[in-house]
Amino acid sequence: MSYNKYINNISALQFFQLFRFGTLILIRVLFSKSSLSQASIGDFEFFIFLAGALSFFWLSGTIESLLPLYGNNKTFKNNRKSPELFNAFILLTLFSLIVAVFVYIFGNSFNLLSTSYNSITLLDIFIVYLLLSSPANLIEYIYLLKKESEKIFIYGTIIFTLQLVIVGVPAIINLDIIFSIIGLAAISALRYLWLIALLVKSSSLKLSISFIKEHLSLAYPLIFAALLSGSAQYIDGFLIKYKFDDATFAIFSFGAKELPLVSLLAVALSNALIPEFADKAKIETVLATILKKSSRLMHLLFPLSISLLILSKFLFPIVFNPDFAKSANVFNVYLLLIISRLIFPQTILKGLKKTRIVLFAALVEIIINISLSLVFINIWGIVGVAYATVIAYIIDKIILVIYSNKKLGIPISQYINVKLLSIYSFFLILCYFLVDIVGIINF
Repeated sequence: MSYNKYINNISALQFFQLFRFGTLILIRVLFSKSSLSQASIGDFEFFIFLAGALSFFWLSGTIESLLPLYGNNKTFKNNRKSPELFNAFILLTLFSLIVAVFVYIFGNSFNLLSTSYNSITLLDIFIVYLLLSSPANLIEYIYLLKKESEKIFIYGTIIFTLQLVIVGVPAIINLDIIFSIIGLAAISALRYLWLIALLVKSSSLKLSISFIKEHLSLAYPLIFAALLSGSAQYIDGFLIKYKFDDATFAIFSFGAKELPLVSLLAVALSNALIPEFADKAKIETVLATILKKSSRLMHLLFPLSISLLILSKFLFPIVFNPDFAKSANVFNVYLLLIISRLIFPQTILKGLKKTRIVLFAALVEIIINISLSLVFINIWGIVGVAYATVIAYIIDKIILVIYSNKKLGIPISQYINVKLLSIYSFFLILCYFLVDIVGIINF
């Protein structure tokens, strides 16, 4: 049986993101089964956390803005080895250097990653990791833009299998956590070499200040939008920390997680389709694809979310411990984020290079989130902060949907099955009401 008909940019990128996430989960399982101390595992977790916190916004903004520019910009005409990819690499490298210098100067002052093994500190490895891993995230998107979907599968399978072995095995054979972290940096070095080879093959190595300016003009609203949206979880955390004790903060932190499959699959679908808007003649086809693919995600993810909502109060004390039973109340609210996640006006706007409205919506989102959190925390406690997040996300999408309709003439019915979304959303909210408000299902 041939599987080629199932392999496309969307399925390949979704597979890649799921494999990446699954590998990290398996590594954490291996760590938990090893002789590593909680403090050592904490060093690894903070290493990953800090790298993400310092790079997620400019990394996503730069890559997402490259997708509609490839073959559709004022600087270069599309050809087999167009320089867009090389210049995007230069831009990512510059951002990485800026952050690396910042960490090098201030890392010791704030006592970040000060743990050492012989003469090597985590801070040294972190700087190398940051310089290599951030630009390497371009690889899967080069394959995406070149429409080489099979290579995304091959690359993801090789890299994440090696990562699982090189990062996970040292813990199993009772080596110090530093060897796992060095393994993580080694995988980044391999990915970086892979990227260089791919750039030599796929892009003309021609620096263009004109294109970089064009790229930055499109990227900066997305960078700031990602920064604003991503900072919401940290602001919520600080608010909980200020208002309540450490135990309550831990309960909130364990519950304040949306279903990972939702965000992973939704973002992969969105990013895979952004480049398709470069051909204006195919916009109707792309909208139909969003409609079809988003409906499939609804059929998969809404039933899963409803099931987790029903079972969460039973599962949380088992997966964690009885002290975190109340985390399920927060988690159940975060499950409602699926309603806004599976609406895709941002895909259209990014594809058509309308990035400033995305920034405006993100700014409104963060203002509403903070404002409602300050009010709701006094009414519903930590659950109120979760309510504020859900409402802010929905308003963000409403702004983008209205703009797409009024300014671009693209009604939501062209890219989202509104009836299907409404039915699933009704049952999810009803289930939440019965489980968390009425308490009709109580384990």
